Amino acid sequence: MANVELIKKLRAQTGLGMHDIKKALDGANDNEANALALLKEWGLSTVAKKSDRTTSQGLIESYVHGGRLGAIVEVNCETDFVARNDEFKMFVKDIAMQVASMNPENVDELLKQDYFRDPSKTVQDLLHETITKIGENIKVSRFSRFELGN
Repeated sequence: MANVELIKKLRAQTGLGMHDIKKALDGANDNEANALALLKEWGLSTVAKKSDRTTSQGLIESYVHGGRLGAIVEVNCETDFVARNDEFKMFVKDIAMQVASMNPENVDELLKQDYFRDPSKTVQDLLHETITKIGENIKVSRFSRFELGN
């Protein structure tokens, strides 16, 4: 029987109902990775359903720390309505702060990093949670990091 915390975690990641998540966990013997693989295989993941949508809107956000370190990021979404959404704006600001603090080399590395506010999840997990909450495809397109003297 799947535990409640694992069900909540998978619900936050996928945006799916408890019934589908419980069914996947039962089929995967309560193994989180296998349950996610089953959900993806079944084509139920909200994130997977949105991943092919075009992201032509979005925001460019900057973060400067102490006047000595800064980052600028471009994060895209599907509509300008979402680009003005407070949840999306906060996500983009957090990505700028992540780039400034963790200095990733590229977007793939950034997405694999532990999220600086909550090391129990990755930036990819945060991205999936945001896609699920907002209901649109979101992509971190590019970024640049600046450090005084470098």
